[in-house]
Amino acid sequence: MTTTILFNNVKNLVIVESPAKAKTIEKFLGKDYTVKSSIGHIRDMAKKNGIEIENNFKPNYEISDDKKKSWRTFERRSKI
Repeated sequence: MTTTILFNNVKNLVIVESPAKAKTIEKFLGKDYTVKSSIGHIRDMAKKNGIEIENNFKPNYEISDDKKKSWRTFERRSKI
């Protein structure tokens, strides 16, 4: 999953899962973009009631405990 959001004074932030992908993508996108790695999934399917069968199979996601700090950092530095 790749997401683009505003980040400080940088025009665009792209968040990817792997540091290697971040370096490669940053080379292609240029100076108007900052590419950061989340080092894995930020959110996963909820362990309990991950899919609401009665609600057209709507998925429910949770931010992983080990990624909450990373998410807060992205959230604080961005404007959505």
